[in-house]
Amino acid sequence: MGTNEKIGGGGFHHVALRANDFEATVRFYTEGLGFKEVNGWGEGDKRIVLLDSGDGNYMEVFAGGSGEERPEGSYFHVAFRSNNVDAAVEAAVAAGAVVTVAPKDAVLGNNPPTPVRIAFVKGLNGEILEFFQSTGDNQL
Repeated sequence: MGTNEKIGGGGFHHVALRANDFEATVRFYTEGLGFKEVNGWGEGDKRIVLLDSGDGNYMEVFAGGSGEERPEGSYFHVAFRSNNVDAAVEAAVAAGAVVTVAPKDAVLGNNPPTPVRIAFVKGLNGEILEFFQSTGDNQL
């Protein structure tokens, strides 16, 4: 893990993208750019897939895009690796961030089930940041 003491580890974990066409987007990143699918969950407009870019950093693709193209694009959060999500949130709040999702435990997917601890904050410019900690045997 990295050396960022404020968020406990550090480095990018993933960038999240809301896809207007889920299947085409997954094909673009896997077949077109060589990303590998490592986990997925949900159904219909609630589908999510985690694609490894090749170095353990991920593109998280969400279904359910609105179909409209936005000037800022379709990225909606950036996730940072952490080995202590609670301390990362405390540091972010002390620096002026606002908690939008308090630290919580979750299990991603089922092939294999991947326990994580996550939290979201809004930064000073309205950007959404996630702190992401793998807590089980299947490390992401």
